[in-house]
Amino acid sequence: MRLRTLILLLAAVLVLTETGYAQDASAPGPDPIEQLRLTPEQRQRIRMIFEENKTERQQINRRFREANVALDQALDAEPTDQNLIEQRLNELAAAQMAQMRMRIQTELKIRRELRPEQLATLRQLRLQARDFMGAQRPRNQRPARRNALRP
Repeated sequence: MRLRTLILLLAAVLVLTETGYAQDASAPGPDPIEQLRLTPEQRQRIRMIFEENKTERQQINRRFREANVALDQALDAEPTDQNLIEQRLNELAAAQMAQMRMRIQTELKIRRELRPEQLATLRQLRLQARDFMGAQRPRNQRPARRNALRP
């Protein structure tokens, strides 16, 4: 989930650099994208990173959606075919793994473009996003807190 948040954050950088940014007066706090203080050259290189694998990313996402639909269809079929469900589940897992691999490769390329202080800011933004996402989950779905006294 954190990688997805990061990719969405970086995608927002691309959108904002393309269309310009008009900050909403009702938006609380500073803009996370602006906090990274990307140079125009960095913005351009990040845009290029996304552009380089755009077609592959679209194919992987389409494969994931299709695998998900195929699994749903197998689950809804009468009579239920356990072997078909298992096959569809494996296809979905492979498609999800390809998505994750693409996200990680993209993140690594983007990280190489950032200066150390930008990486520190990015880490902080990711922690904030994780905390925000955790607060949005119902209590029974949140990760258990660790006991501070345990090693």
